[in-house]
Amino acid sequence: MTQNINLKQSRINHIICKFLKRSADIIISVIILLLISPILLLIAISLKATSKGPIIFKQKRGGINNKEIIIYKFRSMTTQDNGLIVKQAVKNDARITPIGNFLRKTSLDELPQFINVIQGRMSIVGPRPHAIAHNIEYAKPIPEYNQRSLVKPGITGLAQINGYRGETNTLEKMQKRVDMDLHYINNWSLWLDIKIIFTTIWKGFNIKNTY
Repeated sequence: MTQNINLKQSRINHIICKFLKRSADIIISVIILLLISPILLLIAISLKATSKGPIIFKQKRGGINNKEIIIYKFRSMTTQDNGLIVKQAVKNDARITPIGNFLRKTSLDELPQFINVIQGRMSIVGPRPHAIAHNIEYAKPIPEYNQRSLVKPGITGLAQINGYRGETNTLEKMQKRVDMDLHYINNWSLWLDIKIIFTTIWKGFNIKNTY
């Protein structure tokens, strides 16, 4: 399914479509943050009560055009890898906090990224932002890897709702994720974004391969 991006032909690069996508990002993010504020407070209290460290984990990730951005997550691990070597979480990972496994399985640890969306660093839907170390690692063995950074990264994406999320312990798994990301960029529509958002909500509490 290897493919290349043509931003001139993709609707995602049209001025009106950019405006619609950005407007939807802001409106939906504000509404969601208001609705889930009690949940955010509960998670924050639980994290502080069960493990040492900050409530919010700030990590350097690759943004649009591979420019470095800082993303926010609820801290789900005892370590805070943020350098040139970032070890992905694996099954039964000893670094995961007492409630970290639940947060990761349900994707609740990603909720602070709606703030990143309002800031303009991310979109609600798009290729997931990877750690800088992982961008360097996969750029060479997967020639089209960097094309996924031609658009803003997202909280969720086509790859995630199709099961290509979590640990990528083989090159094949990352290749499939990249293929999905490029397919999304080439075939973007506002309806596709809405479909991905609702599918994420539907599947969000039943993710088997996230550790």
